[in-house]
Amino acid sequence: MTYEHTALITGASTGFGLALARALVARGGRVIGTARHADRLESARRELGPAFLAVPGDITDPRHRADLAATVRAAGPLDLLVNNASSLGPSPLPPLLDYPLDELERLYRTNIVAPLAVLQFALPLLGDAGVVVNISSDAGREPYPTWGGYGSSKAALDQLTAVLGAEHPEIAIYAFDPGDMRTAMHQAAFPGEDISDRPEPETVVPALLRLIARRPPNARYAAGDFADLDAVR
Repeated sequence: MTYEHTALITGASTGFGLALARALVARGGRVIGTARHADRLESARRELGPAFLAVPGDITDPRHRADLAATVRAAGPLDLLVNNASSLGPSPLPPLLDYPLDELERLYRTNIVAPLAVLQFALPLLGDAGVVVNISSDAGREPYPTWGGYGSSKAALDQLTAVLGAEHPEIAIYAFDPGDMRTAMHQAAFPGEDISDRPEPETVVPALLRLIARRPPNARYAAGDFADLDAVR
């Protein structure tokens, strides 16, 4: 079967990653999806069919990344990479002076080191029309109390993205802030609280698709920058 495009999405089993995978498959694309929870990823594979290639594993594990790289190479040219996999850190979120340093190191491995490791094998596989999206957060810019671990990791990811964009101007490389969403990770940040007022991930996907379609200069963007369809045509 011929696909319109091929995308690699980390953290593809739930939340925003799964919502994006659904949208890309619906548009005739093929998605290589990875996530730690094999059962959830298998559920996504059953839902999306042969257009979704499931590669379960922990993105911080070099052996898993090697398997993932082999799958991507075998699939042929890569059009889109979305580094969506992320860790919140401990829940409830601790203040920095109480932050367990082993947890902080684990957080940085997931949110900074792993995305770069994926980019190191995937970027050479992207064609001239390829697009890279690293999922960011406003916590990387705003000094929210108790968000220092997660926020600092996203600030570092933003800078990593900016430098890569400067080093590779021939490829579209973006940091994308989707805003608050009704996801399991966001719920973990507010244990016991009602987050039903947050938008579903599916409602944010169109903004990312508009970013990819428009291909503006390499930079950091937020979903709100592409909320109005007429404004980005």
